[in-house]
Amino acid sequence: MKIEALKKRLDRNRPMTSVTIRMPEDVIEDLKRVAPLLGFSGYQPLIRAYVGQGLRVDLERLESETVTTLVKSLKRRGVSDAVIEEALGEVAHATSD
Repeated sequence: MKIEALKKRLDRNRPMTSVTIRMPEDVIEDLKRVAPLLGFSGYQPLIRAYVGQGLRVDLERLESETVTTLVKSLKRRGVSDAVIEEALGEVAHATSD
């Protein structure tokens, strides 16, 4: 994930919306039991953490798959490995700034 996007994700004051979701009562009870043991103030922050963690993993995977697909496409079109590596290096450097 790009640094700027990550900074926005870490902003506690970003706009929020409510979501209603039906979950089994036993799952809620487990969340309530586990949350304080993991340092959360309640089960809802724990759910947000679980969703955020899973979402970041999926976003990273999808971004990686997109880059991999692009590299394969460029290679099929005759772009050399050296040019591709140079471009990937530039992108990696630009996202870390």
